[in-house]
Amino acid sequence: MNAIWLLALVPPAAFYSGWYLARRTSARRSGARVNELSSDYFKGLNYLLNEEQDKALEVFLRLAEYNRDTVETHLALGNLFRKRGEVDRAIRLHQHLVSRPGLNEETKTVALLELGEDYMRAGLLDRAETLFSDLVAMDALAPSALRHLVAIYQHEREWHKAIDHGRRLETMTGEDESPMIAQFYCELAEQSRSHGARVEASEYLAEAFRCQTACVRAHMLTGRLLAESDDYAGAVDAYENAVDADIAFVPEILPPLLNCYARSQQMERAESFLRQIMERYHGISPVLALTRLYEGRDGERTAIDFLTGQLRKRPSVRGLMALIDATMDKVSGEARENYLILRDLTRKLIEGQAMYRCSRCGFGAKAHHWQCPGCKSWGTVRPIHGVANE
Repeated sequence: MNAIWLLALVPPAAFYSGWYLARRTSARRSGARVNELSSDYFKGLNYLLNEEQDKALEVFLRLAEYNRDTVETHLALGNLFRKRGEVDRAIRLHQHLVSRPGLNEETKTVALLELGEDYMRAGLLDRAETLFSDLVAMDALAPSALRHLVAIYQHEREWHKAIDHGRRLETMTGEDESPMIAQFYCELAEQSRSHGARVEASEYLAEAFRCQTACVRAHMLTGRLLAESDDYAGAVDAYENAVDADIAFVPEILPPLLNCYARSQQMERAESFLRQIMERYHGISPVLALTRLYEGRDGERTAIDFLTGQLRKRPSVRGLMALIDATMDKVSGEARENYLILRDLTRKLIEGQAMYRCSRCGFGAKAHHWQCPGCKSWGTVRPIHGVANE
């Protein structure tokens, strides 16, 4: 278990609460009781490190009974309840801490932040929003509270509020939140486009570009808007800009781009662009696109020869399946039966594979997501490169 997981599970104050407990107890009790508390505390930490949460919970409960005034232990215990999914118990514990008389403001603020996280875990987003907004207004743990508020507004798809609080977070911390805010503007553009408000959608995309010039999603949405307005030449430019912004998204960009090439009668430009991409991008998508182009223009034999040559350089299950489909009509009898078996096997292999993976948390998916369903990061889900993938 790494240190990052431990920091997430137990509040930082809990790391020295064993020493703190021993110090307070030694003022009133014998050294033997001090040793007992310290021993129990470090036993609890050891259980956490070994993912024995039930045993850790027993230890922290016993520590809380030894000294009802031990705030750090209560905070650690509440955090553990939440991690275990016992959110109701975590809420009650943190509410009790907040209501205790004589609690200093710093500790009360920490308890309020923990209570807000309890509410979020329980799905009580309105309560969490109110609590985090109060913390921001008090300028108490404001960066953490703002991050939680941004997460809430994303969940509720309140993109204007998410943008506002994202910018406040950027101002407060000095960290660059522009890529995330650009995604919020793209969400607004998607909403406007779906309602037929294309001018409004274009305005939101302009804001996205102000946040992040190389926003691949904004380039792709621009291409879609232009194509829907029958400006296919302009759409080609937008989609090519999307590839330049982030070539990793070639599998998502090529289908609409190739359609715009065809509709604007720019197939020579298409061939040239695909060949350039092949030099920079080692996935199979541009190879398959060129194979289809050659099949339509130069005939099946040329397409098969090109694909066969490319598969020797970049082996791919998807490419193999395309080759099988292209040559299926040319074989018969037992050879055809073998081809059918091979095609079924390759199809099943592809169907069982994740095609995309989040570079931050490792979440795997068969379809692309702009926001990772696992860690909620933006723009981190990318195609997997390998024989069975891209």
